[in-house]
Amino acid sequence: MLDATTRSGGTATVTPPLPATELVPVEFTAAPTGLAARVTRALFSPWARLSLLVALLLSAAGTVLLFEPQRLLADGWPPQLTGAAAALVFAVAYGLCTVAFVPRPILNLGAGALFGSQLGLGAALAGTVLGAGLAFGLGRMLGQDALRPLLRGRWLKAADGQLSRHGFRSMMAARLFPGVPFWAANYCASVSRMGWLPFLLATGLGSIPNTAAYAVAGSRASAPTSPAFLIAMAFIALPALAGAVVAWRKRHHLRAR
Repeated sequence: MLDATTRSGGTATVTPPLPATELVPVEFTAAPTGLAARVTRALFSPWARLSLLVALLLSAAGTVLLFEPQRLLADGWPPQLTGAAAALVFAVAYGLCTVAFVPRPILNLGAGALFGSQLGLGAALAGTVLGAGLAFGLGRMLGQDALRPLLRGRWLKAADGQLSRHGFRSMMAARLFPGVPFWAANYCASVSRMGWLPFLLATGLGSIPNTAAYAVAGSRASAPTSPAFLIAMAFIALPALAGAVVAWRKRHHLRAR
């Protein structure tokens, strides 16, 4: 600040500068501890997140039972939706229904009956990957930390090791041979250390044959004696039989160890 100078009778008087204002440091208070911290830890604990997952899945299953999406097979698709837009909406609904434990064969048959074999196959595959990704993400975020410490049995450890070390191959086998329920494979994979990319790739590729067979069967359901329908039913039955044989041999091999 400039000094103020005045003159009185030839004598210069110098006025001292005003003292500079001192900056007072601002003190920041620490984050709240005690009861609030304990409540926060409890809400985000592994078992609290697992409880949230169970509540979400039960709510989704209850919603499906209430609205009965299988009625689409009898009542048909809303006439306001047609073409690719209808297939897109169906794919989203398909994915949400699989998270809520709706069996995929019903949804695949519905896709073929509503949209034909080609568009129905595309919608069903998109819904398959979407539903698998949703279930995998929910299980990974909300259930993995609580459930991994429980993998102590011999069979559970063997399954976890197989999924963690050979994720793509294991998931491809689970999708090709429909012995394992779709939702069970999703949540078991989420508890393991399998990566996102192997899981989604194996799901998309491994689901093509079975999904295509159901979509063709649904599109030809009005003509059950047609060659296309009979071939589709054979493609549905043969992988199921092969999956049963592989599961029996795998169980026998584990018992022999």
